[in-house]
Amino acid sequence: MMELLLLDLPSMATNMNSQASRILRRSYTTISRFKPAKSLQSFTIEAFRTDYFTTGTPVLLRNHFRSIPAISNWFQSNPNSRDSQDLNITYLETYAPTIVPLEITRSSFSASSPQQSHPAAEEFERIHAPLSLFFSFVSQPNTPTTRLYLAQCPLNSLPQPLQSDLPTPELVLKAGKGDIYDTSLWLGRPPTRTPLHRDPNPNLFVQLAGKKVVRLMEPHVGRAVYEHVRARSGHANMRGEEMMVGEEMRRLEEAVWGDTGGEVGWEARLVSGDGLFIPTGWWHSVKGVGEGITGSANWWFR
Repeated sequence: MMELLLLDLPSMATNMNSQASRILRRSYTTISRFKPAKSLQSFTIEAFRTDYFTTGTPVLLRNHFRSIPAISNWFQSNPNSRDSQDLNITYLETYAPTIVPLEITRSSFSASSPQQSHPAAEEFERIHAPLSLFFSFVSQPNTPTTRLYLAQCPLNSLPQPLQSDLPTPELVLKAGKGDIYDTSLWLGRPPTRTPLHRDPNPNLFVQLAGKKVVRLMEPHVGRAVYEHVRARSGHANMRGEEMMVGEEMRRLEEAVWGDTGGEVGWEARLVSGDGLFIPTGWWHSVKGVGEGITGSANWWFR
């Protein structure tokens, strides 16, 4: 997602235009903030195409993807928590040498205030490493100082048996032209996050395990929020590490996830088997919540 953001966001003017300013003022002066996204329990591909794909309207597709093999093959119930799942390492360990992209966030807290809400310092880096490193990390107890997130892993880079566990959903193949722009796999332990961004193609986001919350904004509203945070940060563009750690990240998180402010957009809460259609250009931010492991896959299609 982040790589698509780099391609999609043009250089922005220093001052927001009057339209964006009006949007931002309106967004931060109403009462409610994010309303629940519309959800469907059942639908036909034809109805989805007409009502959502063609009109560019987000929709939550409840329990529609339970038959994806990865859901039953890759994950298992957590014996210590009825509401969470673990990786099925026994099934996946055959593929431990596979090289995957990992995001590492290291945090340090002040000795005088170890319970502070924000760390005193954070470091962020992306590496490529064997899947075994990720297995080792998620097998250990949670630590507040280090997070490891398997993020933005193209499905076609996985061994063929794992690709077969994540077949392209029929909705992706039949709702549009049938061709896929890109794909990604996301695995991690909450809290995980993907900062506010937009994509240049329609996106089907499917929850495999655990829980995630997605907040969405229409293109003009998301642009106004993003530009407001960018202007306060002093950066001409926020396109790299500053979106993942530090003051800029905190300001962007507050703009999307803070309790203050007015109506901005829609919120979708996904559990295993759910899918979310995100139309082209809609700004969105994603958080992994709860316990255990969260797993997601998404397909950008035309």
